[in-house]
Amino acid sequence: MSTRIDHRFATLRAEGRAALITFVMAGDPDAATSLAIVKALPKAGADVIEIGMPFSDPMADGPAIQAAGLRALRGGQTLRKTLALTRAFRETDQQTPIVLMGYYNPIYVYGVEAFLRDAASAGVDGLIVVDLPPEEDEELCLPALRAGLNFVRLATPTTDDRRLPAVLANTSGFVYYVSITGVTGSAAPEPAKVGAAVARVKRHTHLPVAVGFGVKDEKSAAAIASVADGVVVGSALVEALRASLVEGKAGPHTVGAVVELAGRIAAGVHGAVRTGG
Repeated sequence: MSTRIDHRFATLRAEGRAALITFVMAGDPDAATSLAIVKALPKAGADVIEIGMPFSDPMADGPAIQAAGLRALRGGQTLRKTLALTRAFRETDQQTPIVLMGYYNPIYVYGVEAFLRDAASAGVDGLIVVDLPPEEDEELCLPALRAGLNFVRLATPTTDDRRLPAVLANTSGFVYYVSITGVTGSAAPEPAKVGAAVARVKRHTHLPVAVGFGVKDEKSAAAIASVADGVVVGSALVEALRASLVEGKAGPHTVGAVVELAGRIAAGVHGAVRTGG
């Protein structure tokens, strides 16, 4: 079965360019502003949108995304409201792939079967659940695949050639390569090392490889886009949102701040000369 994610990467491959994958936190800083941002991202150049599912213990996230999740939770964001956000987005956009990213606990509490049913009906295309290893594929990964959702897995610099086949076994849509060790929003990736790592992952899979962690601007995005199939930008967008807030609430420039930065990064990604990937 082919998904919106599969279609989008096939189209971009034919065009000879990398995808821009943007991450924003659902409900940050409030539901209405969050929806306005998500709706504006495709026009800014986002090819795939990752939407964070707020969680109170986000162990793999750096300070910017942790703070975004807490702002969303304080504003009353729930997993049910996150699915409603996707459903509202789908009222005006049936093409842009949506990937929900987060942790297993909220899904477990919601109920796996009910969550997958509701996610599919809301127009979700894929999931990234960072705390479920391949050994737990029966929990969510395999049921998600049966429900028609891609299950995107993370590979890291410490995922060696012995571990990669297990990581990739039930992965679909794309592989998310974490370009540096550490939490989100930390040091900048080195394009030469990333290019070699992408090539290594591709020896084990035909899936597109998207690279994230540490991409902050047009220049760093262009460098990664030259060696990968996709560039994931999250912390920089979340930080732009935070800087626009007025006393912790959405300001007059909040949507524009995120969209403007996304547009500049998109220019870097879409204008990059591909040397790999």
